[in-house]
Amino acid sequence: MSAEPMDVPIRDESIRLGQFLKLANLVDHGAEAKPLVTGGQVLVNGEVELRRGRQLVVGDVVQLVDAGSGDAAGQAVRVATGDVADDLPW
Repeated sequence: MSAEPMDVPIRDESIRLGQFLKLANLVDHGAEAKPLVTGGQVLVNGEVELRRGRQLVVGDVVQLVDAGSGDAAGQAVRVATGDVADDLPW
């Protein structure tokens, strides 16, 4: 990973990989996450992750892999802390 990962804040202490892929806009729909993960096209901290339910914590870096070449493709994203607007009135 050559470029600095983009931070994507989460509300809680951890988040499941499938949910994070959607939150970070790496997939358009949650259903797209499963075949990417089970197909070995998702890296977590530089290693292939095959569990969609893997719990990510702050500092974990996620990146998609090009299916044809096996090389990292696109922007890496890092799980970060921060205030996340939830549009609740309180």
